[in-house]
Amino acid sequence: MTAASALEGVRVLDLTRVVAGPWATMMLSDMGADVIKVESPKDGDYTRRWGAALPGGERPYFLSTNRNKRSVAIDFSTPQGQKLVRELAIQSDVLVENYLTGTLARYGLDWETLQELNPRLIYCSVSGYGRTGPMKDRPGFDPIVQGESGLMSVTGEIEGRPMKIGVPLVDIMAGMYAAYAVSSALIARSRTKRGQFIDISLLDVALGNLGSVGANALLLNQVPGRYANAHADVVPFEMYPTSDGHLNLAVGNDAQFMRLCVKVLERPDLAASGKFTTNDLRRANRAELDNVLAACFREASRDYWLSKLAAEGIPAGNVRNALEALNSPEAAARGMVFEVDHPREGRLRLVSSPLKLSDTPVVPPKAPPVFGQHTVDVLVERLRLDTNEIAGLRAAGVVA
Repeated sequence: MTAASALEGVRVLDLTRVVAGPWATMMLSDMGADVIKVESPKDGDYTRRWGAALPGGERPYFLSTNRNKRSVAIDFSTPQGQKLVRELAIQSDVLVENYLTGTLARYGLDWETLQELNPRLIYCSVSGYGRTGPMKDRPGFDPIVQGESGLMSVTGEIEGRPMKIGVPLVDIMAGMYAAYAVSSALIARSRTKRGQFIDISLLDVALGNLGSVGANALLLNQVPGRYANAHADVVPFEMYPTSDGHLNLAVGNDAQFMRLCVKVLERPDLAASGKFTTNDLRRANRAELDNVLAACFREASRDYWLSKLAAEGIPAGNVRNALEALNSPEAAARGMVFEVDHPREGRLRLVSSPLKLSDTPVVPPKAPPVFGQHTVDVLVERLRLDTNEIAGLRAAGVVA
């Protein structure tokens, strides 16, 4: 018998595009929610046109954030389209949107309107700067928020320019927080019987995830610097070159450092040196220690060092490219890549959900939808429209 997923039976209306909003609804769909993604018949989700195209015309960018969803194409800039979306919202448990502040209010699809029609609706709004505050009307994009939040200021080479992270991590984190908030609101609704409004801001999320960097800035009243691949507070915590590649080393305590020196590098003189015996001393003498360790690691291969480090229980790892990581035995063993049949592209390999729950597992993944793939199915199933009504809407350009 197949176990039910945690959000089985939960209906989600997805009015999102690009990454942050779609990531949130994808996470909800992984846990079993029925997610209906509403796209404009005019242009659909922007990411359907971003990046290189596969042979059938689909784009990896869109495919990476929209598994397990159903796509309906409705033009809700028209009165008929607004009516259709409102009726879907009345039947939904959750609505997630990421339009500019005030946009959906023009169409009668805002929180104030819809909660009157469906008091149990959980309405999650994802935006660059939140729905309140001096920047509420500005659009927000991941790299811009990375710069404004301080993330770029601590990323990159020490003497180089501030650098963005290589994936849209703020967007992804905002989606994760949105899914977390929606799940919490669903639990709260089981007690209160009412929905609520959720306001997720990319800038809030980026600031909230500065972690020790943010604490250091506030508590020490200092501007944190860049440390390239090193750690601001823990030494050695760095990427080192070997004779045939790079490895990452993370020495978390003094006992590990002693084992590194004596057992791995066979340099007891480093362990005995009064410059390196504690983390505070190692931080004070960071440059000298890094030069010594870099010279040591260059003397042998990466696999040689990783084997010795593992034997002593010292955290270390390979530095891979993305394709190597996804094709690794570890990724296969954990089911982090799945294969699925796509109506246009044939058999696809995509990245899986990382969630592993023993009693309420994620759903078996379905292919991300083709544009408007489920328009007719949803209009018949949810709104009980007949073929003549749907044909009329299609002729008027309201649906596609």
